[in-house]
Amino acid sequence: MKPYLALFLVLATAWMSPVSAKADEPELLILSVSDPISPGVAEFVNDGLQLASETHAAGIIITLDTPGGLAESMRKIVQAIFACKVPVIVYVTPSGARAASAGVMITMAADIAAMAPGTNIGAAHPVGAGGQDIGKTMAEKAVNDLVAFAKGIANRRGRNAQWAEEAVRESVSVTAAEALEKNIIDVVAKNLDDLIDQIEGRTVKDKGILHLAGVRRTLIKEGLRTKILKTVSDPNIAYILLMIGLAGLYFELANPGSVLPGVVGGIALILAFFSLQALPVNAAGIMLILLSIVFFILELKVTSYGMLSLAGVLSLVLGSMMLFKGAGPQFQLAWKVLLPTVLLVSGFFVGIVLVVVRAHTRKARTGADGLVDEVGVVKQVQGQEGKVLVHGELWRAVFEEAVAVGDKVRVLSVKDLVVTVSRLAR
Repeated sequence: MKPYLALFLVLATAWMSPVSAKADEPELLILSVSDPISPGVAEFVNDGLQLASETHAAGIIITLDTPGGLAESMRKIVQAIFACKVPVIVYVTPSGARAASAGVMITMAADIAAMAPGTNIGAAHPVGAGGQDIGKTMAEKAVNDLVAFAKGIANRRGRNAQWAEEAVRESVSVTAAEALEKNIIDVVAKNLDDLIDQIEGRTVKDKGILHLAGVRRTLIKEGLRTKILKTVSDPNIAYILLMIGLAGLYFELANPGSVLPGVVGGIALILAFFSLQALPVNAAGIMLILLSIVFFILELKVTSYGMLSLAGVLSLVLGSMMLFKGAGPQFQLAWKVLLPTVLLVSGFFVGIVLVVVRAHTRKARTGADGLVDEVGVVKQVQGQEGKVLVHGELWRAVFEEAVAVGDKVRVLSVKDLVVTVSRLAR
C-alpha cells in the first residue's frame, strides 16, 4: 500500500471514530417553557418530545413556568408526553415560578414531576373571556370535563387524584413542599443537578431505569417557525394585523388603483388569519367586524347622513370586544391596544368616507359643467349674441341683457356649446 494512501486511511479512521462514538452517546434533552400555553408552545414541546423519541434520548426535561393557557394546547402536550418513548421529566423552576391552570395537567402527566423550592402548583379552574367565571351551565360542563381529564392523568401516573379534582373545582394551589407531601409530585430539587442526582437510578414504568448522571445535556432551542407562531399567537398582534388588513383592502376598494394599500392589506390579512387559527376566536366577533366594513362601504354608495358610518363604528367596537373567547387574561385583548386601535381605524374609515363623499359632491372643475359661475370677458357683440373669453377659450354666448365689448360677465348655463351669460355690475 502506498504511504500517502495508508496515511489517508489512518486520518479517515481517526476522524470518523469520534463521530460514531458521539452519535451512540446517550443524550439528555432539555426544553424550556416560560410562556402561557398556546399553540406555538404546544408545537415547540411536541417537536421536542418527538425528537427525544426518534433519537432514543436518555430522557427529556421540560423546565416549566406558566400561568396556564388554552385547554386544547394543553391536551396536545399531555398526549405527546404520554406518547413519548423516553422518560419525560417536568421540572417547575426557578424559585418563584408556577405551574398554574394548564401547567398542573402538564406537570402531573410527566413520568417524573419535580418542583424547585419556592414554586407553586394549582388553580386549574376553567375561566372564560377576560378571566371571569363562565355561565353556570357551561361552567359545569367545562369543570366536569376538566376534572375527569385531571383525575385520569393522576391515576395513570399514581398521583393524588383527589387533589387534582380540588385544583379544578376549588382552584386550590400548594407549595412545592406541600405538593411533595400530598403525592402531587415526586421530587423537590434545588436545581437541575440536584434533580438529576435525586432521580438517578429510578425506574420509570414501561421505560426502564433512569441513567442521567454524566450524560451529555442538549438544550432544545426554538426554531424560527416556533418564534413566529408564538409572536402572532398574541391576540393583540393578531388584532392589529386584522385591522391593518381590513383598512388596506377598504382603502383599495374606495380608491381603485392605489396598489400599495391593497398589497399591504392583503399580506397583513393573511398573517392575521394565520394568527386567528391559533387562537380561541369568537365567530360573532369576526362577523361583527366584517359587518362594520360592509357598513362603511355602503356609506360610499348610499346617502345615510352618517347613520351607516355610526353603525360601522358600533359594529367594530362590539366585534373587537367579542373577538376572543379566551382561556384567561393572557388570551384577551389589552384595553390599551383595543381602544386606540378602534379609534384610529374608525377614524380612518370615516375619513375615507368623507373624502369620497366630498369628491362626489364637489363642483365640477372641467368640461362644460365646470364653466357655470365662472367669470369671462365679452370679446364680440352682435345683438343678443356674441363671443366671450372664459378659461382662455372663446365661447359663443347669449346675453341676457345689453353688454359691451370688454364687459365682465358670469356664466349661467351651458347648452350645445353655447353659454348663457349675465353682465356683472360695473
